[in-house]
Amino acid sequence: MLNVYEFSLIHIFITSQLNINMTAEQIQPIAPSKRTAIVDMLRGWALLGVVLMNYSDYYTSIDLDPKIHLSLAMQILKGFGFFIFSAKSWTMLSMLFGYGFAVLIRNVADKGINPVRFFTQRMFWLFVIAFINCCFWWGDILKDYAFMGLVMLFFYRLKPKQAFIFCIALFLLLPAISPLVNHIKSNGDKQFHQLLPLYHSTGFINNVKFHLLGTWYYEVLSPHYAIDVHLIQLMLFMLGFAAQRISFLEYVHQNKKWVKRIFWSNLTGMIVVGGFMGAATKLKWKVLDHYNPGFWFITCSMLLITSALCWLYTNGKLKAFFRSMETIGRMTLTNYLVQNIIAFFCIWRRRFGPG
Repeated sequence: MLNVYEFSLIHIFITSQLNINMTAEQIQPIAPSKRTAIVDMLRGWALLGVVLMNYSDYYTSIDLDPKIHLSLAMQILKGFGFFIFSAKSWTMLSMLFGYGFAVLIRNVADKGINPVRFFTQRMFWLFVIAFINCCFWWGDILKDYAFMGLVMLFFYRLKPKQAFIFCIALFLLLPAISPLVNHIKSNGDKQFHQLLPLYHSTGFINNVKFHLLGTWYYEVLSPHYAIDVHLIQLMLFMLGFAAQRISFLEYVHQNKKWVKRIFWSNLTGMIVVGGFMGAATKLKWKVLDHYNPGFWFITCSMLLITSALCWLYTNGKLKAFFRSMETIGRMTLTNYLVQNIIAFFCIWRRRFGPG
């Protein structure tokens, strides 16, 4: 029987092969009439990272026998995946959500439709879809997009400069907020692990209950998740919002110089922050108890990867691959739901089903 990893590869392969018959003209860099193609490409890449990390969480967090030791090759692959995708994928999708939010609000307003009412309705249905997704995956993030999407409605009239300043303010404040949040006591992790018998049971309903209750305890009732993660999302929403308001990705070819600057500045930032965090942790500096910039490393890494993809894209590299990512990115929500449902049923049947 195929396991969850084989199914994930099949899912990605089938989706990417939708473009197999494209001509050379069809895989040229984005044309003026299709400037948002690069946004779809970035969404596709981020979604690839999400599926790989989600399946890894299944395997290494709750489905791996602790007595089993990973081979050297598996450890290298896991480390590579962690560096490239872990936390970088959902943060990239958060930035792109802010980008898409700005596009949608502008388009709706141009048609004379009340943007607040329209977007509120969309977020309501996203909450409904999120609940369904929570039945199959305890690490759902759709509910967070829906909630923070409503919060963004308070800021949709901001100018690009104002949104960027708000983003920078959150960027500087979060390292001070995070240590305070860590002092809030929570039994979420303990309650989550108490649910594992439901996960390991043979009942379909018990498995659904595990994912629903796991989402509740591990995310909704977790101070770290409820505060830190949502503030990081808001920061990245603002960054994406500001970028769209200046049409940064729509005119990415003209902004290639800025793409390079973003790449090198974030590479420098990643090295500096990584070095500081490593030294502070090893030497047990007390500063981390009051100001912990650990998420800066994730943010710099994400922006480094994003700018590297944009750089390659504008140079006309990896055309077929990027075009496949665009196809996946155009159906982000559908692909996200499908990959979670595939994982749920593959694991359930592999462990408890016939054959």
